[in-house]
Amino acid sequence: MSLRLLYGGTFDPVHAGHLAVARAARDTLHAAVHLVPAAVPPHRGPTAASARDRTDLLALAVAGEPGLAVDTRELRREGPSYTVDTLREARADIGPRAPLAWLVGADAFRGLPSWHDWRALFDLAHFVVAVRPGHGLEELPETLSAACAGRWAKAPAELSETAAGRLFRLDLPPHPAASSELRRRLAAGEDPGDWLDPAVAAEIARRGLYRAA
Repeated sequence: MSLRLLYGGTFDPVHAGHLAVARAARDTLHAAVHLVPAAVPPHRGPTAASARDRTDLLALAVAGEPGLAVDTRELRREGPSYTVDTLREARADIGPRAPLAWLVGADAFRGLPSWHDWRALFDLAHFVVAVRPGHGLEELPETLSAACAGRWAKAPAELSETAAGRLFRLDLPPHPAASSELRRRLAAGEDPGDWLDPAVAAEIARRGLYRAA
């Protein structure tokens, strides 16, 4: 069975770094990547743009991009956008035997023990952990390290052999784009450079998003 790959985040706003991760996962794992914008992210304060604005910008960014699509299931659900609920929904959609994976950055993965019902995640999906230089997985919290023991896959194909429970490290080249710095530039009226897709940049300007109060 082919792997279903979900990539969650606030995408506030979606930038070149996010797209680089999605493309690398698509090309390495030979799987379509479904980007899942969080409606109410439980691990941070309010987003700078609304869920609908962030989703619209995300749709613009992936329009015409082979193998990338937007999954809006978290916008249709009330309450905090817990990953465990999203994966339970996705698992119900595809059945118990189809391989399912959640794509996440290394920094977020290190915080996994703080996620809601985090141990249940391994029964629902694989994890693809995107790692950039300087943001490795060498110092995982003890509880997470123990939970990961014996789960690491050496090749992408191993994720298609079972439905859930494996981990795969996706090594990425350096990329300077960062959401916080991008929001600062937009608020200051500075040029975001090549960090934004031109269509996304134009729509941000048209809607007056990320401007300083």
